[in-house]
Amino acid sequence: MADIDTISHELTEALKGHQADYIEARVAESRTSQIGYRGKQLESIGRTSAVGGSVRALVKGGWGFVSFNDFDGLREKVALAVKQARFVGSEESRLAPVDPVIETVPCTIAENPVTIPLADKKALLDEYNDAIWGNPGIQTSNIGYGDSHRKTIFLSSTGSRIEQERTDVTLRVVAVAARDGEVQQAGVSIGGRDDFSVIRGLHSKVEGLANKAVAMLSAPKVKGKEYTVVLDPVLAGVFVHEAFGHLSEADFVYENDRLRDIMTLGKIFGGPHLNIVDTAILPGLRGSYKYDDEGVRAIKNYLIQEGKLVGRLHSRETAARMNETPTGNARALSYRHPPIVRMTNTYIEPGSASFDDMIADIKEGVYVKNWYGGQTSMEMFTFSAGEAYMIRDGKIAETLRPVVLTGNVFSTLENIDAIGNDLDMNQGGGCGKGAQSPLPVSNGSPHIRIRHCLVGGN
Repeated sequence: MADIDTISHELTEALKGHQADYIEARVAESRTSQIGYRGKQLESIGRTSAVGGSVRALVKGGWGFVSFNDFDGLREKVALAVKQARFVGSEESRLAPVDPVIETVPCTIAENPVTIPLADKKALLDEYNDAIWGNPGIQTSNIGYGDSHRKTIFLSSTGSRIEQERTDVTLRVVAVAARDGEVQQAGVSIGGRDDFSVIRGLHSKVEGLANKAVAMLSAPKVKGKEYTVVLDPVLAGVFVHEAFGHLSEADFVYENDRLRDIMTLGKIFGGPHLNIVDTAILPGLRGSYKYDDEGVRAIKNYLIQEGKLVGRLHSRETAARMNETPTGNARALSYRHPPIVRMTNTYIEPGSASFDDMIADIKEGVYVKNWYGGQTSMEMFTFSAGEAYMIRDGKIAETLRPVVLTGNVFSTLENIDAIGNDLDMNQGGGCGKGAQSPLPVSNGSPHIRIRHCLVGGN
């Protein structure tokens, strides 16, 4: 495997002397492993390693991008990116200014999951699969495990050299039950920028998934109408990521006239208790880092503060175009892709309400947890909750079949009238955009209460 420190020094020299407004490069080495089960059978298992790089050049507002996994002729590769940029550039190049940085950001964890033998990982996942199939009502199941360790070096024509390492681990387990033509499922996603310990000791949780899926076959359907709904941290986090976070990505806002009118800074979207944040500076979360893939330092970025829209997510280019400040949200899935505006760790800040207080005055409502699907279209959303329970006279009552929540994100934000004191972050998922998926992110929230939420049972 090529030495990326040596490659980065050669690439630093290769960036010099070109007729371009700006040039940046990334070189990366990675080691990954994955294990997948479908039903009782092991479907896939393996390790991979890779070394590669990319160059991005800006000329008269046009970008050129070249990725590569061989390291001969680096200067010619830089020249090709510059040539591409010249083909498309016809305007002024605009990037928000940032100071050049020279820094090394190490990764320090106790037990790097990449170093653990595949046989040991498979043995643990075999136990989880057996735990699922111990319930005779299970029809099928899915288990997907992945881990990675990456070292990336960022270089720029303005003098930056930023070396960063990160480890990532994820596990998704789904149990599917069937009876008399009815099908129900229960799942859990776990992950983090952590050592392998986050994956251990999940036997009772996995067994509970199978029991839950079977139990939901006998649960009644909810009567479809508007309810006061309480969302758990997982579903509320997915809501804030999917329904609001993507609308805050500045490239999406800049390119859409209607959305620019809607997402006007200073506009009121909720009560003074509502605060929504996106930040990569929280330690240990899957969306965390010190510098983004443009060499911009991450910050704590309020999107909504005390109910008011105060910020959005930026790359250097979108920040310059909208006369705002870069936020460190330019991210690339790997060296094979150019950085684009992406979320990191997006969440609703905690309030002061306890869960018991939140449901105490609800005569008839619905408590929803977890999720397993959904879609958004501009400000409209539809999400499927993984679990649902009736709330009757201030108490959690009978289990329901999974329900669907539908609505307008902006009216829904306005209808959030209570926010819990129990913030929790969901780290099991990944985000997709621009053919770059799954990008490591996390999302979260405390429990939240929403008035007048449309709930359907199918």
